[in-house]
Amino acid sequence: MTDTELKQFLDSQAARFDCPDFIAEDPISVPHRFSQPDDIAIAGFLAATIAWGQRKSIVKSAHRLINWMDGSPHDFIVNCTEADLKPFEQFVYRTFNGTDCVTFLRSLHNIYVNHGGLENVVTEGFKASGSIRGALSHFYQVFFEIDHQHRTEKHLANPDKGSASKRMNMFLRWMVRQSGTGVDFGIWRGIPQSALCIPLDVHVGNVSRQLGLLSRKQNDWQAVEELTARLRQFCPDDPVKYDFALFSLGVNNLEIRS
Repeated sequence: MTDTELKQFLDSQAARFDCPDFIAEDPISVPHRFSQPDDIAIAGFLAATIAWGQRKSIVKSAHRLINWMDGSPHDFIVNCTEADLKPFEQFVYRTFNGTDCVTFLRSLHNIYVNHGGLENVVTEGFKASGSIRGALSHFYQVFFEIDHQHRTEKHLANPDKGSASKRMNMFLRWMVRQSGTGVDFGIWRGIPQSALCIPLDVHVGNVSRQLGLLSRKQNDWQAVEELTARLRQFCPDDPVKYDFALFSLGVNNLEIRS
């Protein structure tokens, strides 16, 4: 395909999947339970944290986690005590165990009580660095400033270590991107959606290579920057809108025209 044909194809697929029908079976359905920004952000962050494996299992476990917080994530995080956190020692989703869960909740408590919340920490990192990579690196440092076991660090990606940071880039898409379709929330205004990076996983990577959008073989941060830069040529103001097309083509094994 020529670049013009490729853009037309991607635009059509993005429009096909960037719609409310996408929500029900996706982890984004979890923050869509809420209307208040802090509830949306906390629920979205926790859902994104465990967003690997089968989507049905992800969604089920994320809803369970939020229900354990009495369905009020912001109120729970701000006011939780050690006694309140004790039941979460029993939470398990694949390799994300009770120790990891309690650490994540403690860190969110620290972020909301001492750092002004998730939006403030991420936006602060973006403004200081001018990049999503810098924003995620700063967030990683603040998140793990509390006492924690080393094993828990594997559940929050750090692009400075080469990670593609798929789940955090997905979370930022949810919070920042103003799609107008009712899928992404667009409630964080301190980061322009033009700066967002593509959430790169195996599905997006494979489809992108088939389409000639990505040459790098590893799914790492360098690949994220390469693919995002290519997609920005098609839509400078909203490059991550193509996440819907690339992910859905891959996960649904849909035909790719050549």
